[in-house]
Amino acid sequence: MEAFESLLYGFSVALQPANIMYVFLGVFAGTIIGMLPGLGPISALALMIPITFSMNPASGLILMSGVYYGAIFGGSTSSILLNAPGVAGTVATSFDGFPLAKQGKAGKALALAAWASFIGGTISVIGLMLVAPALASVAVSFGPAEYFSLMLLGLTAVVSLSERSLVKGLISAVFGIMVAIVGIDRQTGTQRYTFDSLHFLQGIDFLVVALGVFALAEVFVMLLQGRDAKGHAKQVLGSLKLSRQEVKEIAGPVGRSSIQGFFVGVLPGAGATIASFLAYITEKRIAKDGNTFGKGNIKGVAAPEAANNAACGGSFVPLLTLGVPGSGSTAVLLGALLVMGVTPGPMMLEQRPDVFWGVIASMYLGNIFLLVLNLPLIPYIARILEVPRPMLLALIIVFCMIGVYGLKFTAFDLYLLLAFGLIGLLMRLNGFPLAPMILALILGDLMEENMRRALQISGGDWMTFIEKPISATLIAIALVSLIVPPLLRGIRAARTRLREAG
Repeated sequence: MEAFESLLYGFSVALQPANIMYVFLGVFAGTIIGMLPGLGPISALALMIPITFSMNPASGLILMSGVYYGAIFGGSTSSILLNAPGVAGTVATSFDGFPLAKQGKAGKALALAAWASFIGGTISVIGLMLVAPALASVAVSFGPAEYFSLMLLGLTAVVSLSERSLVKGLISAVFGIMVAIVGIDRQTGTQRYTFDSLHFLQGIDFLVVALGVFALAEVFVMLLQGRDAKGHAKQVLGSLKLSRQEVKEIAGPVGRSSIQGFFVGVLPGAGATIASFLAYITEKRIAKDGNTFGKGNIKGVAAPEAANNAACGGSFVPLLTLGVPGSGSTAVLLGALLVMGVTPGPMMLEQRPDVFWGVIASMYLGNIFLLVLNLPLIPYIARILEVPRPMLLALIIVFCMIGVYGLKFTAFDLYLLLAFGLIGLLMRLNGFPLAPMILALILGDLMEENMRRALQISGGDWMTFIEKPISATLIAIALVSLIVPPLLRGIRAARTRLREAG
């Protein structure tokens, strides 16, 4: 009952007219930012700090948190319509969202994303309200060895789902790790894979790779196919309604992915991207029609969208209760809180309950605003697919170039964009999966950093990854995820040969 009483107090803060306006403005701005490739929530939150400096801390954090989860909510739009993920957390959504759009079901894909995001965000807020203090203590028990093992599990799980070839999946993952470690080693200061070029010293930005291998590579594929289709608006959009059968199909994935995404978001350093990939992997593995994932399966849209929005709520657990940011975005939120004179941590619940519970209550309102904003706009947003093919390709190229050039304002990144576009094209033509490469790129730095920290703590003893129960369990599951799928495929092939021989 104490939690509900505290939530009622939070609503008394969030339902103040000014704070309602801040919730709406935050989620609206976040949705627009998420739709545009290149404008991530981190840069938007950084720009908000001067605006919130003179505001009440509760109002300031309500505004900034609305921008944060609004950007994740809106990022699915460009992933589905253009195969150009607006934010890293919506990369997995493009795997099935874009094929659905190409099948004339863009409206259904966008509606799926909106409803799944709403449910995932709502479940995460309930979890944040009920179990935040307890989960914070669990998150503290994860050390460098456990984080390394968790990320290794996520990577091996994606690789194991490579349908055509496990070897190609491993090659793709290794390539992603190689790209991730380009730049200056943070611990030793040595240059790695820079080829004596100043442009590589800061590494290769994720956005350059993502837009290259997904959006620009898709442009090259369309050019090679040589098709010039002009779809009618109704035919392109399709129906926004979900049948009873489709609702039953996504109910389980959305529920599971929401809970899974929330718990992943609680772990500092995990975040929406890892949560969405893990949800996608889980549903593909347990689904009876798992072989249709990547070809326009509605569960492949619902699961990552529920997970990435649930992870946003989960990431507030370590931020508010421990003062530990779980991602780049929450690190900016932490900085904003400190600027406003609020110190997140165990005492925050007692010292600033208006900030803690006000933000939680505002998330309920924010998720409702996001749903009300996005569903009516779907017919208008999806009209981008009505644009003639040559103009659409040109727009995709322009959006990619603007997004990439805005990172560092250097033409060299445009050359990298072209290079990764060609790499993405070659990978598609030769059957190399993109998911392992992208996830390895995201996790590469974190895996290396946590591995080295664990070895420093243990004095160079590699057994530290096995001696710790949580780490050992995660590594064991990772090994099973790599070994079992090829064995099962071999058994099925042997049975098929026996039946044919019989």
